[in-house]
Amino acid sequence: MTVYLLCFLLFLVGFYGVLTKRDLVKIILSLTIMGYAVNLFLILFAYRDQALFPILKEGVNMEAMVDPLPQALVLTSIVIELGTTALLVTIALKLFQKYKTFDITKIRRLSG
Repeated sequence: MTVYLLCFLLFLVGFYGVLTKRDLVKIILSLTIMGYAVNLFLILFAYRDQALFPILKEGVNMEAMVDPLPQALVLTSIVIELGTTALLVTIALKLFQKYKTFDITKIRRLSG
């Protein structure tokens, strides 16, 4: 139970960073932390104590295996997060080239 609470606390740290920070780089890092927290939660949700690898063999009980679906979802999520992070970094660099700042309050003020 404590591991789930720590995972939720990690998500809240990322959420706090997204809501309170003004620097685009810190916002992108906070979004990444939130993604890692969700991935960790999915892996923890699928964990079973004393379970076997999800490889079918004769004579092995399927109830004693770990569910492979959350692991596949996390791998897919990591790839999607990588693409999203690359897109956000590209947008942040373009905004920096145009406005010479990463501060979102200054960027909003400079509209044009």
